[in-house]
Amino acid sequence: MEITWYGLSCFRITERKHATVVTDPYDSSLGLPPLKLKADVITVSHDAKGHNQLDAVSGFQHALAGPGEYEIGNVFVTGIATPGDDKTAPNIIYVFDYDGLTVAHLGDMQKVPSQTQIEALEEVNVLLLPVGGGKSLNAAQASELVSMLEPNFVVPMHYQLPGLNIELDAVERFLKEMGVAEPKEESALKISAGSLPEETEIILLAPKF
Repeated sequence: MEITWYGLSCFRITERKHATVVTDPYDSSLGLPPLKLKADVITVSHDAKGHNQLDAVSGFQHALAGPGEYEIGNVFVTGIATPGDDKTAPNIIYVFDYDGLTVAHLGDMQKVPSQTQIEALEEVNVLLLPVGGGKSLNAAQASELVSMLEPNFVVPMHYQLPGLNIELDAVERFLKEMGVAEPKEESALKISAGSLPEETEIILLAPKF
């Protein structure tokens, strides 16, 4: 499996013989370069221009924007609703199961989830975690969630980047909360079921613009 980050909450997840997924494509009016991606499936955590720019992705046959269970192209997707900006617009967490290797994308999760929601997430191998505050988890909340879920890998997302015209905290605040002085930095995260670390690793992905 390969996970590539494009800034904010947008990732592309690829695996041989499985559907390619793009999460939360954003509108370039937010200050980041325009996206030009291809995918089979798009997931939208909530209806906001930092997360719902379907026009930035070509080739997709499925756009998921709500809770439920889906099986598309050998990928089992579970959408779980969590409270959003208001009661009418929940945030959707998506858990992607690639033959037992699981990736959880938390969207704009605003508060540490309940124990029931934690149990629904079950075992997470890769946690795509908002850390920059704003309308999503701040550094302290994100750190608390890591300790609750104990994933194999944590990939921070939704934090300040050059050019971004919304106010978010820098990723360094989260790293300090986690006590990580020298995180691993990668252009993409490449993993397999046989290469999972026993202790949680923080991976900083360079945004691919």
